[in-house]
Amino acid sequence: MKQEKRFLVDVGIQDLYYPILVNSRNEPDGQHTIANISIEARIMSGFEARWIDKFIHILHDHKGRIGTASLRQNILDYLKDLSASYVHITFAYPFFVEKEAPVSGEKNLVKYDCRYSVTATASAQEPEGQFNIQVPVITTYPAASSETPAGLFGQLSIVDLQLDTRELINPEDMVELVDRHALAPTYSYLSGEDQKHLIKQIHDREKYSVVMVDEIKRELASREDIPGSSIRCYNHGMLHGFSTMISTENSPWVPYSGYSDDY
Repeated sequence: MKQEKRFLVDVGIQDLYYPILVNSRNEPDGQHTIANISIEARIMSGFEARWIDKFIHILHDHKGRIGTASLRQNILDYLKDLSASYVHITFAYPFFVEKEAPVSGEKNLVKYDCRYSVTATASAQEPEGQFNIQVPVITTYPAASSETPAGLFGQLSIVDLQLDTRELINPEDMVELVDRHALAPTYSYLSGEDQKHLIKQIHDREKYSVVMVDEIKRELASREDIPGSSIRCYNHGMLHGFSTMISTENSPWVPYSGYSDDY
C-alpha cells in the first residue's frame, strides 16, 4: 500500500555542528569556529523523508562558504531549492576575544556565546538578520552600600544583547560596549596584582545593573545600523541561590522611560 503523504507547515533540522567562518574586527579574514546550526523551512507541500537530505545536501554544496558573511546570500538558495515560502537559519557559536588584564597587560582569550539568525521569505525583498551575544561583567550588588565601611561588593551579571541588524555586527564592538558601562569586565586569567586592582575597584565604585542596562540602551539607540535591540541582564548575587533578571528594549513602539535613582 502506498504511503500517504502528509502535509506539514514547517520542517527542518537542528543540533547540526559544522565549521564556519564568522566576522571579526580583529581578524580581517574572519574567525574559525564551530556552530550549532538549525534550519527551518515552510515548504507548503507534501512532506517526504528526502526533504531532510535536501537540507544536508544544500549545506554541503556551500562547504567552504558557510559563515556569517555569506548567510544572507546562502539562505536565498535554501528558499529557492526547497521551494519554500519561509526559511530561518541560526548559527549558535562561541567567539573568542583577546583581552589585556588591567595592570599586568597579560593577554588572555575570553569566550562569548553568540547567535546569528537570518530569516528569508518569498515575499520580502531581502533577508532580515539578528545578532545575539552574552557578555559577563561585574556590577554592584543591590544590597551593597557605600555609606558603611566595606559596604560595597559585586555580583556577576550576564548581559544578553539581541540586536536587529542591517549589516554584520562585530562581536568585539559589543563586548567593549558592555564592558565600558559595567563596574568591571571579566577575564579568563588575572595575575595577583590584577586581582587586587579589580577587587579595589569593585569596593570603591558603584554601578548597579539597572543603571548599566539603561546606559547600554542609550548607546545602542544612537546607532543607525541597529534599528532595534533587546537587552536582558541576569544577575547572580552571591547571597542567594537564584538569579534576578531585568530587561528593556529599543524599538519605535517602546518609548524610553528612564530609571529611578532609588534602584
